[in-house]
Amino acid sequence: MQTGEDQTKLEATGFACDSALHSLVCIANRPVKIDTSTMRVHVPSDLNTPQGTTTVKPYARQEDEDVLKYITPVHILHENITPPTCHYTHHVPAVIFSSSGFTGNQFHEFNEIIIPLFITSRHFLSNVQFILIDHKPWFVDKYERIFAHLSRFEVMNPAVNGSVHCFPGAVVGLKFHDNLALNSSDIPIGYSMLDFKQFLRESYNLKVKNVSEAERPVLILISRQRTRKFLNQGKMVAMMEEVGYRVIVALPKTMKNLEKFSKLVSSCSVMVGAHGAGLADALFLPAGAVMVQVVPLGLDWPSNAYYGEPARDMGVQYLEYKIEPEESSLVDLYGRDHPAIVDPASVFSKGYQAGRAVYVDGQNIKIDLVRFRKTLVEALKLLGRPVTSSS
Repeated sequence: MQTGEDQTKLEATGFACDSALHSLVCIANRPVKIDTSTMRVHVPSDLNTPQGTTTVKPYARQEDEDVLKYITPVHILHENITPPTCHYTHHVPAVIFSSSGFTGNQFHEFNEIIIPLFITSRHFLSNVQFILIDHKPWFVDKYERIFAHLSRFEVMNPAVNGSVHCFPGAVVGLKFHDNLALNSSDIPIGYSMLDFKQFLRESYNLKVKNVSEAERPVLILISRQRTRKFLNQGKMVAMMEEVGYRVIVALPKTMKNLEKFSKLVSSCSVMVGAHGAGLADALFLPAGAVMVQVVPLGLDWPSNAYYGEPARDMGVQYLEYKIEPEESSLVDLYGRDHPAIVDPASVFSKGYQAGRAVYVDGQNIKIDLVRFRKTLVEALKLLGRPVTSSS
């Protein structure tokens, strides 16, 4: 993960940090002592190495100061004084990261923790100890299979540990590349998004690898219950079945158990959903499947940046359905000629929170069934399935 001057510094001093817009990752490739009661990492220093303290908040949103307020800092101390005595000695390196931030949102959990953790630690081949600050038991339980597949050791909760640990090296922070993305040229073994999807298949024991293995096209509809929900969902399902799909409606309670839900998604040929966190589960779709993202009014940019662009590297075919103003509940609220309808940029110009209140939190969708049918027929064609005359 270190290149150029950082790699030279790491080789010369045993310590270097890689700073980017989204992530800050510090690496010590020489023995360190970590006091989990204070989250101080003692790095050995000699007379030729500058002394001091490097502070890292190990979360992949370094540009977001509001989020960083909730991340516990890790202090890396470079001293030539005698560090504390170790209570435990480990023979594998440590990786320190946080489960605070935007956890509770599936997209952000994968985007800012799970994929960066894979990028940062997969090359250790399970010979690594995770130290999870801001430890959330529910988060560890939810991603238990992923943690177990990346490390052969139980995730350490420093808040209840309170000991000094010796490690042969340590990584503080997680490397972030892009939204739901991996840059293989910046990973020690060159892993790609397809490798990450294979890792997920192994972690969750998913049997279906390619969409061609399915006998009949199964469509999973991500059903939102609060914002950006489909107001005519029942009629949508009926139309989907007429087109030729077997339809599964995924409710939020269905999606909570990731182990079960991943298996369900992996058996589907098409995923349909309005822009939102639930579409991150497209990571579990088999190769060749189709993601159909319904793009609400005013959300063109995040829809493309978070799902449209990443879909290709996932081995997933991508279609988007941009709703017309008449399909948005905002027309009833503001009127057809209001700036919120004809000029969303003017709303976002007042600040992200102003735009979010209108387009993310305040909008629902009534799909034009005739127009949307054409998108679903196109999905059938992408799957290489026959299209009936009624479709």
